[in-house]
Amino acid sequence: MIESYSFGQIIIDGKKYNSDLIIYKDHINSNWWRKEGHNLYIEDVQEILNEKPEIIIVGTGCYGLMKISTDLVKYLESIGIDLVIKKTKDACDEYNKFHKDKKGKKIVAALHLTC
Repeated sequence: MIESYSFGQIIIDGKKYNSDLIIYKDHINSNWWRKEGHNLYIEDVQEILNEKPEIIIVGTGCYGLMKISTDLVKYLESIGIDLVIKKTKDACDEYNKFHKDKKGKKIVAALHLTC
């Protein structure tokens, strides 16, 4: 459960993180980085795809500056993965909503904490 988010910082289950991260059902990758910091490409989410999620929630930063490539959007659509793209605060809220619903969906959140 995400307890709070503010520019450059997120608290998840009582632990504070200060860098971009990926939240899986059973672990967190707190050292997530992309080929180009403010752009997201297929290769940037390969680790996520290996987990075979049903939904990927992407937090594009406090101000929404991270851009998602059209190729990534089309690719995820073609393999049946739902993609939710929101500014990070809203992405955190969306993740918590899914987390509370516990409808058995396999959800992964990839969150850019700054910009």
